Amino acid sequence: MARLWIVLSALAGFSGVGLGAFAAHGLKKTLSTDYLAVFQTGTHYQLIHALALFGVGLLACYAPGRWVTLAGAFFATGIVLFSGSLYALTLSGIGKLGIITPFGGLAFLLGWLCLGMAAWRLTPN
Repeated sequence: MARLWIVLSALAGFSGVGLGAFAAHGLKKTLSTDYLAVFQTGTHYQLIHALALFGVGLLACYAPGRWVTLAGAFFATGIVLFSGSLYALTLSGIGKLGIITPFGGLAFLLGWLCLGMAAWRLTPN
């Protein structure tokens, strides 16, 4: 599982930087200021959770377990639902897509909770 989390981290980081640059340079003239800020919120959270996935991958190398796996799954799901819904909303203009965003936020919260549980269950050497 460690490899999966680190690969997903790299993909999320790569695409987050690319999407951020796309927003800053390619969408600056086509999106409203409000929509541009929403898009940038998506990239911000994606990049933060790309780093979280990297941490999960490292932890999975040394202390694999159910809580670590759940943390990675929730972080990856959060990126897709939270950031993905914000990208889709801003690019399509379909406001109803915003209803998906809180589910991504919940997935992020659950990921952090699971990561905390994994840390709590670590046994000292």
